[in-house]
Amino acid sequence: MDPEQAVEMVDENTICVAAILGSTLNGEFEDVKRINDLSCAECSFCRWETPIHVDAASGGFIAPFLYPELEWDFRLPWVKSINVSGHKYGLVYPGIGWCVWRTKEDLPDELIFHINYLGSDQPTFTLNFSKGSSQVIAQYYQLIRHGTQGYRNIMENCQENAMVVKEGLEKTGRFNIVSKDEGVPLVAFSLKDHSRHDEFEISDMLRRFGWIVPAYTMPADAQHVTVLRVVIREEFSRTLAERLVLDIDTVMAQLDALPSKLAPPALLPATLPKTVVVANGHVKKTELETQKSVTEAWKKFVLAKKTNGV
Repeated sequence: MDPEQAVEMVDENTICVAAILGSTLNGEFEDVKRINDLSCAECSFCRWETPIHVDAASGGFIAPFLYPELEWDFRLPWVKSINVSGHKYGLVYPGIGWCVWRTKEDLPDELIFHINYLGSDQPTFTLNFSKGSSQVIAQYYQLIRHGTQGYRNIMENCQENAMVVKEGLEKTGRFNIVSKDEGVPLVAFSLKDHSRHDEFEISDMLRRFGWIVPAYTMPADAQHVTVLRVVIREEFSRTLAERLVLDIDTVMAQLDALPSKLAPPALLPATLPKTVVVANGHVKKTELETQKSVTEAWKKFVLAKKTNGV
């Protein structure tokens, strides 16, 4: 998100400006402080009292321990609410997350439900349904067990292992690193040379080695960029980081030995001859026409089998 453009778009219909602390695509931290500083200088922002919400689903358990000087939280006056996922870097299995507000006044009362069927008035902001408390207990245990220093040690270890993967990929000379060093401990990277193979083939080949490394295209205005992403978690050791780099190098060597799945420009339909070639008085089909005729023949064969009930 461009902070300048975001603040300029604020008007009387704006509920809030939401900044992401830890992009899903490349782990990047958006500049929450810049948005806050521009908000203080922008008259419309002050006039409408537009709050900033920080989506810290991933970064909420990373920034306080790896980047304690980074201002993104309630130290900034316009930040009114923050959400965090405990099942990401909070070290708890899926199902726990929360949202906190700066003050009680920052949560509109009309959004709160008051229930009294349990014997007393209980205000709640959540949907009411039965759910186990195991994730809450697990998060409570992790906070007590690790404490501030424990979480700092874990996050520093994750970051160091991310650098092992990044440096290993750079040494191959075959990848561009898309992610930044400051952010979620992950490595997003793309091929430098797409003439023979692409990132999706690498992702598919890595599954044979037991790795699930997603390949995906970037969002609007960057769809032409395809990346692979490796997220480093607590259980991802340095040994695994080094093994992953070796396996990626092995996959690249195997792909080099295989024929390319990507059609070279000379064989693309747009460049194939559109007229037939005449040889010895006989009409000869082009390569593309031959392929089409074979495909049509198989379609008719399969359809005939289905029609006959076979």
